[in-house]
Amino acid sequence: MITVHEEYLVDEAGNRKAVVLPFDAWQQIKSELEELDDIRAYDEAKDQPSEPIPFEEAMREIAEGRLD
Repeated sequence: MITVHEEYLVDEAGNRKAVVLPFDAWQQIKSELEELDDIRAYDEAKDQPSEPIPFEEAMREIAEGRLD
């Protein structure tokens, strides 16, 4: 779990308008979000029916930029 010591920017009425985070905390949050995106993409790919292909063919398609 990320411990964050955020600060808020408020308008004249005291309504919160923005959050200020320490840079290290922001970097950690970005890293966690990227990992979450990878997990979601993996889960989505697992749920799609597909035909298996040989490893060598997959690597060739990746190298050629053809694998979707």
